[in-house]
Amino acid sequence: MEKIGTSYPEAKHTETISKAAVYLVNSAIVLVLMVVLMGGWTRINDAGLSCPDWPGCFGQLTVPQSDAQLLSAEMLYPNIEVQPTKSWLEMIHRYLAATLSMLILGLAYIAILMRKNPHYPYLLSYSLLVLVGLQAMLGMWTVTLKLLPIVVTTHLLGGLLTTVLLLILRHKIVTDNSQPIKWQGANTAALIGLLILFLQILLGGWTSSNYAGWGCSDWLGCNPNLNIKYNFSQAFTVSLDATYSHQGGRLPLSARGGIQISHKIGALVVLVYFVGLYCWLLKTHRQSKLISSLVGLTLLQIVLGLLNIVFAIPTLLAMAHHLVAVVMLIATTKLWLASFDPKKST
Repeated sequence: MEKIGTSYPEAKHTETISKAAVYLVNSAIVLVLMVVLMGGWTRINDAGLSCPDWPGCFGQLTVPQSDAQLLSAEMLYPNIEVQPTKSWLEMIHRYLAATLSMLILGLAYIAILMRKNPHYPYLLSYSLLVLVGLQAMLGMWTVTLKLLPIVVTTHLLGGLLTTVLLLILRHKIVTDNSQPIKWQGANTAALIGLLILFLQILLGGWTSSNYAGWGCSDWLGCNPNLNIKYNFSQAFTVSLDATYSHQGGRLPLSARGGIQISHKIGALVVLVYFVGLYCWLLKTHRQSKLISSLVGLTLLQIVLGLLNIVFAIPTLLAMAHHLVAVVMLIATTKLWLASFDPKKST
């Protein structure tokens, strides 16, 4: 029997829009992962300034290739050599980010169409559109401010936040939101774990943007053979000086070592918290597989971090460290979302 005031064509139209929303948000999640990972690959290969302008590359929409394009690039930037391989890494990253922006714009448009549905997460959809706009600005400033560490780290923050919000948006779209959410201990504990992990990944971003991975030469301690007093204050001093390139890092070894030690301590905090959360959730038999995976991923991440120090941060190991961090973020977000469903015991 039809509801009063609701025609069959209207209901069919709403169902079609809902299916489109699911398709778009799934595509956006895949794409945001590609953007975050490609951003890490670009940074690890020191390709962040391979295109000295934004949004193009040497004043062009693609990387200069022909003789005429290379001559034009040389005239615009006479002191910068075109490095095609690195420049393509940067441009592919930008193309992926632009495509992601279009998908999020589509989700915002669907939210407008669904605004009469009180349970549709339209505010979250609009927030994502604002966030992706800010991300575009940060992407530009990353280049124009010459890899200023605070900008690079904030850009990473935006990418991580976009990933988490898209996962939450998908959860809200595909599940029944008509029932009120009741917060319990498991929800809060999982959220705290997510926030701790978020901060640890940001600390990793600060380590990377300041090139502090070389701040410690020992896998457990930090330069035990050098008489260095680590400067934790300078390690976290925010510089706004963009008159020079920050590629390669500008901090002294004492500050880089302070960043690296802080990152190691953060890793132990994450491990201890997730082990404690595992022991607690295991008693209730809720989300045991997810939290078990998180503990395993945390141990793997610590091993990868130590191997990066021992082998002086080889490209593939650095990328593996970045990849596992993203996987941990996804798993922790899923753990938090699943904690609201009392029926799940995965």
